[in-house]
Amino acid sequence: MQQMNPPASLLAKKKKAAKKSTHSQKQKDLKLSECQENALYILEGEGNVFLTGEAGTGKSYLINKYLNGKCTKRYPIVASTGAAAILVGGRTFHSFFGLGILEGGPQNTINRALKNKKLMQRLFDADCVVIDEVSMLSGTVLATAECIAQEARGSEEPWGGLRIIAVGDFAQLPPIDTNAEGKEWAFLHDVWGQTQFISVLLKTVVRTKDHKYLELLQAVREGELNEEVDEYMKTKVLCNTDAFEGTRLYPHRASVDVFNLKKLHELKSPLREFETTYTGSKANIAILKKKAPIPETLLLKEGAIVMIRRNDISHTEKQMMYVNGSLGYVRSISSEELVIDLFTGRKTTLTKQFFEMFNGDGKAVAKAYNFPVNLAWASTIHKAQGATLDRVLVQLESLWEPGQAYVALSRTRSGDDLFINGWSPESIIVEPLVKEFYEELGREF
Repeated sequence: MQQMNPPASLLAKKKKAAKKSTHSQKQKDLKLSECQENALYILEGEGNVFLTGEAGTGKSYLINKYLNGKCTKRYPIVASTGAAAILVGGRTFHSFFGLGILEGGPQNTINRALKNKKLMQRLFDADCVVIDEVSMLSGTVLATAECIAQEARGSEEPWGGLRIIAVGDFAQLPPIDTNAEGKEWAFLHDVWGQTQFISVLLKTVVRTKDHKYLELLQAVREGELNEEVDEYMKTKVLCNTDAFEGTRLYPHRASVDVFNLKKLHELKSPLREFETTYTGSKANIAILKKKAPIPETLLLKEGAIVMIRRNDISHTEKQMMYVNGSLGYVRSISSEELVIDLFTGRKTTLTKQFFEMFNGDGKAVAKAYNFPVNLAWASTIHKAQGATLDRVLVQLESLWEPGQAYVALSRTRSGDDLFINGWSPESIIVEPLVKEFYEELGREF
């Protein structure tokens, strides 16, 4: 196992300093848990940081707080996938570092990147790069990007002196790398140790206070399927799913599409179609169509259950009407507005919005414009990662990925909103190397 942290003495000093944060700072961050306050202090300091923790510990919220008011040119946020990049308003990791799909292997990728003057300049200009969902990047991809950064900045320091804040949870969905054999976990690669991350583990789950539900999630995360887990899962099995109102999570996209269209067809209200309008080059639009969280043609009826795919930015955080993943019924439809009764009991009106895809320089190269919703009687587990759903029915059979069951089960705020439509112990898959990684990390805190 690679060394995951700098010397314990340095980490101890960081923790001690964090606890000495001033009273005024604590007053400013009253909404943060104690471990979030300490984490924010470390983020505002120096050194490369790996911010991790279970689902619902507030990793994304903390990063947004850290980046608030900072120049995007100097503090860019990049994501491991195109879909995630569109939702966070950032760029993909691959485009920012000029990786493409690593055609010809790492060295050929590096050689091509060094000829790109714009790429060299933006890496030189950046002070810190925030990498969202780092768990889905392989070690080879990270190492190739580090080599390019070193060349761009003319330094042999880790990442050429560019500060890296990596955010993610390796216990969730694994890395995607068509060039690698198997799952090439980033934390096992030499680049992870060389980066000298200060690991920050968020322990307090802020999404829910349901202790029984938390115990279930912890057991599934670690693969500890004991009698208590079995009993809890049995209480969550819904024998008659016909009357369920909420989102069903399936492992396969085909099942999602069939179910959503079936439920839409059952509604007696008139069908409305809204074509998504796109701007940009033909090639970029083709990519955006695959990555955007909204369909090319949005089919709606009054009474349809939809998922909102944007955070409410019209209010302060405390007053937000909805977040990415909020569910509701469409109550009225016009050409310019949707009125939605949220599952929370509140009502909101949505207008059409832009979803943008950025190139490595941060320039919008393609845009999609439509209502920020999609049909939500069903969704894939992969699409649900990162979302907080109001009510979920999970299909836990025939899963194949490590962390897939954990992601599916951890989407709600409470066990009261979780239901299961069949499950098998074989679908609770935990990667032993990930479990070992977090056990070792946990001993540091």
